[in-house]
Amino acid sequence: MSQQNFRRTKIICTIGPATANYQMLEKLAAAGMNIVRLNMSHATHDSAAQIVQWVRTINRKARYPVAILLDTQGPEIRTGDLEKPIELKSGEVVELTVLDETDVEHTSIRIHYNELITSVVVGDRITVDNGLMNFKVLEKHGGRLKCSVLDGGMLGSKRHVNLPGIRVNLPAITEKDIKDINFGVSQGVDFIALSFVRAASDIHQLRELLGEKAQAISIIAKIEDQEGVANKEEIAEVADGLMVARGDLGIETNISEMPNTQRELVRTTAVKGRRSIVATHLLESMINNPIPTRAEVTDVANAIYEGVDAIMLSGETGIGLHPVRCVEQLHEIAMASERFPGLGFETQLIARNDKQFIAKSAVDLAHATQARGIIVITRRGIMADQVTNCNPVDVPVFAFTNISHTRRRLMLNRSVYSFRTAFSNDPEKTLQIAFTVLKDRAGLNSGDKVVVISDILAESKVDAIQLRRL
Repeated sequence: MSQQNFRRTKIICTIGPATANYQMLEKLAAAGMNIVRLNMSHATHDSAAQIVQWVRTINRKARYPVAILLDTQGPEIRTGDLEKPIELKSGEVVELTVLDETDVEHTSIRIHYNELITSVVVGDRITVDNGLMNFKVLEKHGGRLKCSVLDGGMLGSKRHVNLPGIRVNLPAITEKDIKDINFGVSQGVDFIALSFVRAASDIHQLRELLGEKAQAISIIAKIEDQEGVANKEEIAEVADGLMVARGDLGIETNISEMPNTQRELVRTTAVKGRRSIVATHLLESMINNPIPTRAEVTDVANAIYEGVDAIMLSGETGIGLHPVRCVEQLHEIAMASERFPGLGFETQLIARNDKQFIAKSAVDLAHATQARGIIVITRRGIMADQVTNCNPVDVPVFAFTNISHTRRRLMLNRSVYSFRTAFSNDPEKTLQIAFTVLKDRAGLNSGDKVVVISDILAESKVDAIQLRRL
């Protein structure tokens, strides 16, 4: 990757039937994929383990590593099994039930949530199949709801159900999630995205489950309903990042407020110094079509203007016809959009410690001197995180670490590209190794000006900033 095509915004790809083979993973990585997403709503442990193995193989020869994110299924409500799909017409009246009895009557639909009847009131809306079918509660009778069909369609088995604005009394981490998380730990995943995070306590619960492994796995809180949005500040305090999960979020909240909600969530991460991901429907039309719509291009660009760390593809690379082209398209949109000033949310960053002020000074120095890069020598990646929080413009951040996990984790950080090298007891030797790597692998040249920031440049292990030439 040369200096000229350095991309600041990272790309996450969901792996599914269209991409679950070594050759396709290689192509996605070559096109610009930075992180693989394992969607545990669909993946099995065997299939996910195979993907992890393939990614590890790719990383042995890649210039920059591909990290792995495990996305939990989370608590969910679904409709029951049907012998065959039924057609629901707008305006007709149907019954929704939680009863265990088998009922294949056209007018009765079973929903797997025991507290459905007590959770809703007359006038509430129930949505099915990602908002494609909608019902309005007319009456409540025992274990049944009498509902009018607002938006009809063909209802199949086990369709996703949402109760917009209603707190669902389901565990934050399900038994399936626990098994999947333990699997992820055994596979050495770099990130866990926890679905339907509603409060900071959900993140605390996950950290407790991870135990000592919590230090090695970053936690991304998926914000998917009104409660999560309302508690975004406290969630961002304890999570490593937020994902704007626009699929369920667009159903659970007023869809016309979605752009504002996304912007507020991204702003929250910028203020708190956390990572941000925007996901779902970025290039949805490219599941079938070879090019995106104009609206999709603008949507992606707006996320980049907001300063997100990463943009995520779901069905586009999971089941789509053009997965590699989707990644190439995101890369092109990012390269074009990053030429324009963003919204500057990073100016509202709350500096929590002295390291953050030092990182800001390093970024300011790089901007003032038109440096070709910022070099961060770091073990756990903390200083690289602090630099990312300042959102440097037109200057890449090259992080050097001697820990493989840190190298992979930092691939989520906006503007950061990471290398693993040995650290010498002689700080100058460590720097010379880094300089050589940048000239050999990152397109920099002898004589280029760089800013170096680290806490290992001095014998006393104090934080230091240097202005150097390669």
